[in-house]
Amino acid sequence: MLKRSFQPIVSSTTQILILGSLPGDKSLVENEYYAHPQNRFWKVIKYLFNAPEPISYTERIGILLRNNIGFWDVCAEASRPGSMDLAIQNERPNAIAELLETHTSIKHIIFNGQKAYSLYLKHFEKKAGIIYSCLPSTSPANAKSNLEDLIEHWRIIISD
Repeated sequence: MLKRSFQPIVSSTTQILILGSLPGDKSLVENEYYAHPQNRFWKVIKYLFNAPEPISYTERIGILLRNNIGFWDVCAEASRPGSMDLAIQNERPNAIAELLETHTSIKHIIFNGQKAYSLYLKHFEKKAGIIYSCLPSTSPANAKSNLEDLIEHWRIIISD
């Protein structure tokens, strides 16, 4: 079950880069980051940026880009049955080092969960001048964190 990442969503003014591990099955079907209805990523973003309901995927991306936030995944491709991060195997990383070379405005990398962080450390060295933060995953598999806890941790993206 080889699965592939999407293209990065960044702009020339991106200062914060959010890295996930690899899109889940629902995201791959919908061709949208964080498309699973139980994933709390977009709920957190809508709360932090006081976005109205309903809001389209294009509008969600616009909110992030207007606030100098981009996102991508650590894995370009990997074998994974289902959508669980623990099942990721034989991953090939995205060209994150190259992205950082061409987008020198990025000063903070935030990992959406421990798996994204550990995959990053497996394939890349931390770069001087960049802050690295691992936040609780917004995935529904992270039952330890409720929405309020996630909002509190993820508030770092608006105070940066």
